[in-house]
Parts: sequence; C-alpha cells; structure tokens
Amino acid sequence: MADSGGSSAPLLPGDGASNRNRCCWRFSIPSPATSFRIKTSVWAELGGAVGDLGTYIPIVLALTLVNHIDLGTTLIFTAFYNAITGLLFGIPMPVQPMKSIAAVALSASPHLTIPQIMAAGLSTAAVLFLLGITGLMSTLYRILPLPVVRGIQLSQGLAFAFSAIKYIRYDQDFTASTSSSSSSPRSWLGLDGIILALVALLFLVISTGSGDDQERNANRDRSRTRSCMPVSRIPSALIVFLVGILICFIRDPSILQNLKFGPSAITITSITWDDWKIGFFQAAVPQIPLSVLNSVIAVCKLSSDLFPEKTELSATSVSVSVGFMNLIGCWFGAMPVCHGAGGLAGQYRFGGRSGASVLFLAIGKLILGLVFGNSFVTILSQFPIGILGVLLLFSGIELAMASRDMNSKEESFVMLVCAAVSMTGSSAALGFVCGIILYAVLRLREVDWCGLVGIRGKDDAIEEN
Repeated sequence: MADSGGSSAPLLPGDGASNRNRCCWRFSIPSPATSFRIKTSVWAELGGAVGDLGTYIPIVLALTLVNHIDLGTTLIFTAFYNAITGLLFGIPMPVQPMKSIAAVALSASPHLTIPQIMAAGLSTAAVLFLLGITGLMSTLYRILPLPVVRGIQLSQGLAFAFSAIKYIRYDQDFTASTSSSSSSPRSWLGLDGIILALVALLFLVISTGSGDDQERNANRDRSRTRSCMPVSRIPSALIVFLVGILICFIRDPSILQNLKFGPSAITITSITWDDWKIGFFQAAVPQIPLSVLNSVIAVCKLSSDLFPEKTELSATSVSVSVGFMNLIGCWFGAMPVCHGAGGLAGQYRFGGRSGASVLFLAIGKLILGLVFGNSFVTILSQFPIGILGVLLLFSGIELAMASRDMNSKEESFVMLVCAAVSMTGSSAALGFVCGIILYAVLRLREVDWCGLVGIRGKDDAIEEN
C-alpha cells in the first residue's frame, strides 16, 4: 500500500476534492453519453444489472409479505434511484435495502408498521445528508485507516457468503424471525433443490471464472478463446435470473391468475410522534453506523479499487445521494434504501462496468412496477431461493476479495480482528470501534516515549561521550 505524504499511517486516499474545497459540495450533472457509455458489451452490462438481486429480492420479499410494504411503489422509486445514480456516478452504483432497518422490522414483536419503517429511513437519511453537506463524511473518509475499512468489507463479504450457503443448503422462511428463518435441509431434487443451485453455480463459474477483469487480461484471454465466443460475453447472471423467473411459473402456474395489471396507488405516509420514536431508536440507531461504513466509506473505497481509471467517488456525494433518495421516497412508502459495497461487488462481478448496467435494471424495475404493481410479489414468492443464494455467494466473495491488498502482517492483523469482531457481534459499528482502538494502540507502540520525556537511553549516552 502506498504511503501517503510520507506518513506511516495507511490512511484512505482523499475523496477527489482539492484541499480548498474539502468542506464544499459542488453539484454537477455528467453527460448521459459519458455515464451510460457501454464499456464492454451490452450483454455484459445486462448481466451486471442483476448481479445484486441476491440481496435485493429476499429483503424486499420479506418486507412485502410481513410488513406490507408496497412492492410496486418500491420498484418504481428504486428504478428512478438506479437511473439517477447511474447518471451521476457513471458506475453500476447499487440501490440496496437498508439491512438493519429491515432486520428490526422483521424481527420486532410486534413487527414494525410502515410509518415506523419510513420514520427509521427518514431519520437515517437525515443524518447521512447532514454528514454529507457539512463535509464531515469526507473528513471521516480521509482519516480512516485502510485496514479498518478492509475489515468491514471482509466481514460484510463473508456474511453474505455464509448467508448464501444457508440459502443453498436449507429451506428459507423469510417471513419468520432471523433465528428461525433457516429450517429443514433443502432437498437435493426439485425445482428449488440443491442440484439446481449447484448447476447454476457451475454455470456461473464456467462463464465468469474467478472474476478477473477481462480488459486487463486481453492478451491472455485472446489465445484461450480464439476459436470460440468468449464465455465472458455471456450474460450469465441474467440467464440464471431468467431461468429462476421461468421456474416460478412452473412451480405454481396459478400465479398468473393472481397477477393484477396497473401500478399501485401512491400515497403519502402519515407518521406520528410515536412512530418517529420507535423508528429512530429501534431501527435507525443500528442502521446509521452501518450506512456510514458500508454504504458510503466502503463503497467509495471499493469503487476506487474496481475502477482505478475513473475519478474517485466523493464520500460527500455518495452520502448526500443516500440521504436524498430516502428523504423523498420514504414519504411515499418506498422501502428505505442505500448504496452497498456488496451490491457494487456483485454487479461488477457479473459484468457491470458503467451506469448503463443500472439503467437497464431501472428500466426493468419500472416496467414491472407499472405493469404489475404490488401483485408482482406473487411471482417473487416462488423464486428459487437456491438460485438467489448462488448470486449472493458471488457478490460476497467479490466483496471479501477487496481485502487482499494488505501488504504487512500488522495491516492484516488489524483487518482480521475488525472483521472477526464485526461478524461475532453482528455489528459493523462494534468491529469498527475495536479496529480503530487496535490501530491506535499499534501506532502508539511506535512512538519514542523516552525521547518525548527527555530520557536518554544507554546507547545515546555512549554516543555523546
């Protein structure tokens, strides 16, 4: 890892702003021709478009069935979010559910109501918006030690991978509490069996390999694929997702009768003072540190790793983006969302290289939201969970592999302790605090305390004589 400014502390790079403008947020809209320009192929961008659905679908499905969030409204609003962020950032910027809010909403007894969920989303959004426009998020991004950020990324990636294995091996009940969502072992055969998931896994491995960027390995790949169509051009994730949709209708042909055409009615959510209190203290408080770390800090760092040729994302703009989306959508009952490093890793892993990838996803969501509305949940409820697990597995592994750039044992030590605490305590905030403390202690060991207090060592005295 490169040392910045001669300092021994491995800090994150700046957020793309000059020193004069670190506390200012300058807004400009890039050209659509630049943001949506196809970097590799249309098929690759289409494959990347569905790369983050392994996390998106289970949470959206659970919130729709349990908490009665309107799926049609969520699809329409997240479609606009995808299109706008794809334009502004020019990369496959994901729009993911706020996972801590969703976990609390599903596990609380009684379950959180829609106004309480929206209050949690609005509270989190307000905090991130303020952190962004005041420049505090950019300051935090610059001073955070890289090993701590890598530890958060590693823990999130492994958590996704572990959840993916559970999806593949066990039947899932997303309407149940977290502790009882995984029940009996999944059968090997059937339209949602382990064999189907393994076939999808094998297909994705054959078609995408280890996820190496083909543009950086063009010479090596040209000799291997001269006589046939490069498998990297196959929209593998899109094919797997479409097969899953087809299986939905095979598993339950009656879902066609339950589909209703037309968008959902969009209404303004009425939030009482009690809803604000419950939403903030129960759901927003655990979500805020996760959003700061995974939705802003980790996303900015991962984007610089995946897209080194692009100008580094501003932590300010990403933070304001998360805040702005929810300050609008939550008032209309749309699911609270954020950007996520796991979603970005998944979309990149399956071919997403530009804003065109999430634009394609936005078009698909908008069509589904306008045509089927909330009734689309009848289709998603039959989607093979094992296939979702396979997509989620690749996203998690891609995110975890971002931590492979630790260049010393000390950096790896901080990263692994941070990741271990995050996973054991199920709290990114706890792992972050422990990582910062450990990093500070290691830095203190390098301080020349004797020199500071004026105590000379024996060797120094001999040299003077």
